[in-house]
Amino acid sequence: MNEPASHRAASNGNTVMFLTFIAVSMLGLGMAAKPLYDTFCRVTGYGGTTRVADALSTTTVERTIKVRFDSNVASGLNWSFKPMQNAVNVKLGENALAFYMAENNSDVAVVGTASYNVAPIKAAPYFSKIECFCFTEQRLEPGESVKMPVLFFVDPLMAEEMRLDEIKTITLSYTFHPVDKPSDDAFTAKDRQASIDTLTTLDLSQ
Repeated sequence: MNEPASHRAASNGNTVMFLTFIAVSMLGLGMAAKPLYDTFCRVTGYGGTTRVADALSTTTVERTIKVRFDSNVASGLNWSFKPMQNAVNVKLGENALAFYMAENNSDVAVVGTASYNVAPIKAAPYFSKIECFCFTEQRLEPGESVKMPVLFFVDPLMAEEMRLDEIKTITLSYTFHPVDKPSDDAFTAKDRQASIDTLTTLDLSQ
């Protein structure tokens, strides 16, 4: 016996509603996944993302490692961006302060934001940043150039991992991207100088 048309219509309607619900749910999960993934990476160091430390390191070990600094600028951002030092040698657990320099080469104010990673990836969970210019929008006026600080240490627990004994050099790499819709609270030169003034007064010794 053929199913009445009214039943078929109701069944089709229920199917459409169910599929729509699934699609909307998947979209919501997809939108939530990015910030959750970013947070997971920052906490664990997964995918070459450095960890974020709450305080200065208080312990050092004698093993020394070279930290190299790399810089990149994404297309669409008319900035110059480079580290002010190519590399530093630090003991594991030693607090270190480094600087990058950024300059706006355009004739208008521009806001950028930086992403970063660490190589080799397996060293990322041991590279801890205490302060840096990432996660915040950076506003540069036309022709303005600024110093941007990075305060970091390499966790002394790295010395306890035999599989990491082969690592002699860690590379910290930043890439600046343009911000299409900047917020009103982007960092300015005044904000950055206040940050530098605070960091340079810290006692970084153990």
